[in-house]
Amino acid sequence: MPKININKNLCKGCSLCVKACPKKIVKLSETKMNDKGYYIAELTDENMCTGCSSCAMMCPDLAITVER
Repeated sequence: MPKININKNLCKGCSLCVKACPKKIVKLSETKMNDKGYYIAELTDENMCTGCSSCAMMCPDLAITVER
């Protein structure tokens, strides 16, 4: 089963991954912040992730990796 990993220290909450996800299962957290004060991206439903890597390709800070 594919899984995405989001490095919370690199995420700046730009939401490009949110827009890129075809399944709409990535969102910006409303409660989790990193040390820089950005709300970080998070996966809402791990079971629906297809591992397409759209989120990782769109991330300008390389904060997302995909495990297949």
